[in-house]
Amino acid sequence: MKRYCLALDLKDDASLIKEYEEHHRKVWPEILKSIKDAGIQQMEIYRIGNRLFMIMETNDDFTFERKAKMDEANRKVQEWEELMWNYQQAMPGSKQGEKWRLTERIFALNP
Repeated sequence: MKRYCLALDLKDDASLIKEYEEHHRKVWPEILKSIKDAGIQQMEIYRIGNRLFMIMETNDDFTFERKAKMDEANRKVQEWEELMWNYQQAMPGSKQGEKWRLTERIFALNP
């Protein structure tokens, strides 16, 4: 099993943040299936202010490249991503169109 931690910013607007959270209380079944089909076994998203932090636990075969190809070929995932971009904004230093950014672990109590 592998663990990845990613970060993303939301637009700093209380009503948009509320809508974003409502969408995540009712994630479309096709999106949940695509996440699992990519090899993601557990996913959690946390928020402080407008910053999101995601923890993913995946099987050993998971790769971001494979997931990106699967997402690109999935019309429903593209629809979801387009909807989510209404609430999300690129973090400082992001490339054009880049959303979730992989974080670097800088400490572990029990590595």
